[in-house]
Amino acid sequence: MNARTPAKPAKPGRPSRLLPGLAARDGLIRHPFDLEFGVRTSGLVAGRHLTVGHAHDRHMTAYYAVAPSIFQALMVRWRRCRPAAPIDGFTFVDLGAGMGRAVLLAAEFPFRAVVGVELHPTLARIARKNLALWRAAGRARAPMRMVHADAADFELPAGPCVAFLFNPFGAPVLRRLLNRWRRSLTGREGQVDILYVNNEQERVLERQAGFKRLFLGPVRRSHADLVADRRILTHQPGGEYAATGWEDCSIYRWIGKRSL
Repeated sequence: MNARTPAKPAKPGRPSRLLPGLAARDGLIRHPFDLEFGVRTSGLVAGRHLTVGHAHDRHMTAYYAVAPSIFQALMVRWRRCRPAAPIDGFTFVDLGAGMGRAVLLAAEFPFRAVVGVELHPTLARIARKNLALWRAAGRARAPMRMVHADAADFELPAGPCVAFLFNPFGAPVLRRLLNRWRRSLTGREGQVDILYVNNEQERVLERQAGFKRLFLGPVRRSHADLVADRRILTHQPGGEYAATGWEDCSIYRWIGKRSL
C-alpha cells in the first residue's frame, strides 16, 4: 500500500485569495471588454482594500477600470486641443493604472510609448499579464510597460507627455504630484497635458499655477458601456458605487510662466 503524499505547506506571504472585488464570490461580472479580448481588467476594489503599508494608503480611491467609450471620447477631445506635437511624439502615462485597461486602450494609438504606473503589486502583476496578451494579439501599436511605483514619485519621460488619471487618489497625493511636476517642468522641453476622468479633485488642479484648463465637462458613455457598468455595479456587495451615463472630465496643459 502506497503511503499518502504529504500536503505541501503553503508558501509564506502568499495571499489566500484575490483582492476583495476580483472574485466571483464578490459578485464579479466581467466587462464585455474583457470577454472580447481575453484580458482581465474587470472588478471593483474599494480603496480600503488597496492598502500596502504605504504612507499614501489612506488617500487611495477604489479600483475600477475606465469605460472604453469614455477613454476614446476623451482622446478625441484631447486631439481637438491641438497638441504641440504629432501623437507619435507623445508618451502616454497612466498614473494609478490598476490592471491596465487604459494602458491597453492607449496602446491602440501610435504613441511614442505607453507607460502604466501602479502602486499595488497585485494590480501591477495582473496588468503585466494583460500587456503581454495585448502584444501577443497584435493589438499594440506602441511599446508598453508597467512600472510598480508610487505615481507621486514617478519621473515623467523626456519629451511630450500626456498623463491620464482616472481619479486614482485623493487631494494630498495629487497636490504633491503637481507640486513636484511644477519644479521639474520649469525649462522642460516638450508639452505636458493631463487627461483627468472622474475629476473629484478638480479644485487642486484649478489652483495650480502653470497649468491651463482646456476642457471641463461631462464625457458620455456609450449605451453598451452604460448597460455593462450598471450591471456590474448593481451586483457589488454593499452597493457603494453607481454608474452614471457620463464621467466629469477635464484636460489641462502645462504652459508655465505664461499663466502666472
